[in-house]
Amino acid sequence: MFRLFSSKPKAAPAAQVDPLLAFVREIGLEVREATLRQPTFLPGLLLERGALVLDRSRLLYPGDILHEAGHLAVTPAAERPAVGGNVTEHHPEKEGEEMAVLAWSYAAAHHLGLPPAVVFHPDGYKGQSDWLISSFTGGRYIGLPLLVWMGLTTTAGFPRMERWLRT
Repeated sequence: MFRLFSSKPKAAPAAQVDPLLAFVREIGLEVREATLRQPTFLPGLLLERGALVLDRSRLLYPGDILHEAGHLAVTPAAERPAVGGNVTEHHPEKEGEEMAVLAWSYAAAHHLGLPPAVVFHPDGYKGQSDWLISSFTGGRYIGLPLLVWMGLTTTAGFPRMERWLRT
């Protein structure tokens, strides 16, 4: 599906972005703000050497902050400094972590009191945002077994997290 915009989409307002960045920093992930001139997997966001790099002027969907932070969070601490670019490109073993990231970002949105649609917005997730929202709000937690295996939460306690970062 293609979308045509009559004008350039507007960047996300600071009031929506700042609380998400504060959360990501509070849990111990590095966030840097910079002008990103290169193409990025998600508008206005880049993972670089274990940090989340944000270009506010290009960020379209604040929930993408939580998704990208989730990639860093579910990566073992020793490997986190090497994470960058498109996480799964040339790393097929990382494909399964995408399910853990879905659950992690849902838990983060829940923790922050945000509706699931903030993370699972209609312009992402290959057209499956409604299905993801329905699944998570219906208690079908895709990726939860991985988060439990990683020691981040329990099956009974989810979406409350025991820890936000994998050790």
